[in-house]
Amino acid sequence: MQTEQREQQTMSGAELVIKALVDQGVEVIFGYPGGAVLPIYDALFKQNAIRHVLVRHEQGAVHAAEGYARSTGKPGVVLVTSGPGATNAVTGLTDALLDSIPIICLTGQVATHLVGTDAFQECDTTGITRPCTKHNYLVKSPADLARIVHEAFYVATNGRPGPVVIDLPKDVQVAHGPYTGPANVRHKTYSPRVEGDDNKIREAVALMAQAERPVFYTGGGIINAGPKAAKLLRELVKLTGFPITSTLMGLGAYPATDRQFLGMLGMHGTWEANHAMHDCDVMINIGARFDDRITGRLNAFSPGSKKIHVDIDPSSHNKTVRADLCIVGDAARVLERMIAVWKEAGYKPKVKALDAWWQQIDQWRARDCLRFTQDDKIIKPQYAIQRLYEKTKHRETFITTEVGQHQMWAAQFYKFDEPNRWMTSGGLGTMGYGLPAAIGAQLGHPGKLVVDIAGEASILMNIQELGTAAQYRLPVKVFILNNEYMGMVRQWQELLHGSRYSESYSEALPDFVKLAEAFHCVGLRCTKPGDLDGVIDEMIKIDRPVLVDVAVSKNENCFPMVPSGAAHNEMILPNHGDADPEPAVSEEGMALV
Repeated sequence: MQTEQREQQTMSGAELVIKALVDQGVEVIFGYPGGAVLPIYDALFKQNAIRHVLVRHEQGAVHAAEGYARSTGKPGVVLVTSGPGATNAVTGLTDALLDSIPIICLTGQVATHLVGTDAFQECDTTGITRPCTKHNYLVKSPADLARIVHEAFYVATNGRPGPVVIDLPKDVQVAHGPYTGPANVRHKTYSPRVEGDDNKIREAVALMAQAERPVFYTGGGIINAGPKAAKLLRELVKLTGFPITSTLMGLGAYPATDRQFLGMLGMHGTWEANHAMHDCDVMINIGARFDDRITGRLNAFSPGSKKIHVDIDPSSHNKTVRADLCIVGDAARVLERMIAVWKEAGYKPKVKALDAWWQQIDQWRARDCLRFTQDDKIIKPQYAIQRLYEKTKHRETFITTEVGQHQMWAAQFYKFDEPNRWMTSGGLGTMGYGLPAAIGAQLGHPGKLVVDIAGEASILMNIQELGTAAQYRLPVKVFILNNEYMGMVRQWQELLHGSRYSESYSEALPDFVKLAEAFHCVGLRCTKPGDLDGVIDEMIKIDRPVLVDVAVSKNENCFPMVPSGAAHNEMILPNHGDADPEPAVSEEGMALV
């Protein structure tokens, strides 16, 4: 670490932490007190620069910090105690690591002379969190404390973002030490590359100009690179005229309502997106990591294409899919240079070939793979999402989700035109993510509409955070699609396990309206399609936390679907009575379209 600014103030370790956080621009901390962090809580009590939000569970604290970070672009900060406080945070830390969310997690620890003695509420926090964080620290001296906090912010936010843990023994929080300011903070060894290799960028753009069946494949790295990256992506897509698709984590980087957008790709992606990925001749991957939910069976993934991979994390290159051209760099800077090279060279797309490619894509689109039929008796979950979108699309709305069928329907039917409006657990698939993430997003955007699209099983994982929303008067909305099943589990059991519904039925569900009221929130219920619009309007109008229980059809499946072991273009579609071609068969024997 190198710093130029060195203030010779001496203060307690707890005060050093607070001052360092203030100097890093922190406005909100999500936390839960305990004995090992009481000195820091005492220091928080004596200041007004940082707001502390008391969650009801440490997992909720990390998810709230994720929602705050994902929606604002600023790092989220968490404060928990030692032992169970730290271990309860592990799920959230792993979630943040897999989805590249910048989090600073301050954990209490027993005094240094007690470390390793199995003291009360002691655990090996740095050992436990090493696999699920980008980096972690055990602070042994107050003289190092401020420097480590500033360094942690640098590590969490530079390169591929991720969570960093700082483990703070209680005696270090009490002892006094000098304060080191954050000016010109640099890590001694960690200096991620942000500028892409210019020769490789020129090679990539030349390859794009020769493409006849190109496709942009974009991911969460575009979001992480900031609003400028999304603007540059839109410019490049319009400049080339190429089709574009996105992973679950990248939704919103490119407008979903634009004609060039093919929808989400992957396991529950659209027919046209997955087929375009399979049949393309040049694939331009920007900020995505060739996740298994995208690729399907690796030996059948886009076999005829030249693959360009832009990613700031060099370890993501050639990890699962070999790319023909790898560019290490920040997505915004690489996109900016790609646009400049395209213009400087006077490149034009191959119009005749591109027109033919779009004709093929339009044929795939005509399949209308997301089509469903809504009657006047039972609410279809797709219809519920559609109506929520129509009622909120003209507002600045932030959507979080839990995990399951409702998550995929939200990705399919809620059209995101702007980045940082969509917060979901992609890599870890964490049930219980959505409600605390909505709380974090609401704190980052006071006065804006924040809705957690939930399932009745997932919402119960962290339902206690309704108390947090009520305490801080945060008007978050929880929109439950209640089919009385762990829906995605039931779907897989139906399609892949002979309809043997082993432990997937949600018996003894609570009365969600009464449950909401018990937490000092508003509860609403909707059971009829004709009442849905009115219930959504009422939900939006109420300036308090609202939980809406929407009774949806119990046996609806989420299609399209690429089953495990299948190629990414071997998709199951809903049966609308259409004349389909002969199905292929996956390795599991599942009939595929």
